Amino acid sequence: METGLARDLMSDEGWAFHERFTLAVRASNGCKPTNHRLVLDGIFWIARTGSPWRDLPEPCVLLADRGYDSDRVRKTMEARNVVPVIPMRKSRKLRVAMDRTLYRLCNFVERCFNKLKNARRVATRYDKTAESFLGFIDITSIRLWLRHLST
Repeated sequence: METGLARDLMSDEGWAFHERFTLAVRASNGCKPTNHRLVLDGIFWIARTGSPWRDLPEPCVLLADRGYDSDRVRKTMEARNVVPVIPMRKSRKLRVAMDRTLYRLCNFVERCFNKLKNARRVATRYDKTAESFLGFIDITSIRLWLRHLST
């Protein structure tokens, strides 16, 4: 098993195979597409090494809603070298800057969970073991991905 965070990047030949399965179109809001090669490289590294997701070095960002806007949360995250991307509460006296382009990623994550919960077995968690439950999340994710590719 590999150790450390250094990882071999995907070869150009490997990327040429996987690139046809990714969408490189601009989003409806005009944002640039995600760096799919970097994302796939991270996923393959996790699969190859068996390391937990927390061992990936990037990103070091906390995306959260207004409910988490407190000085204590912000100080805790900054002590862990995590950039808090949290919109300010309207009652906040000290204004804090926020990266709006990063915050928009929350919407993608929330929509992904919403689509996963459309599968009744995933939403109600019929399975008794975590392994079986995660297997159905994988199956549901593959189904959503294939549906996305066909449109």
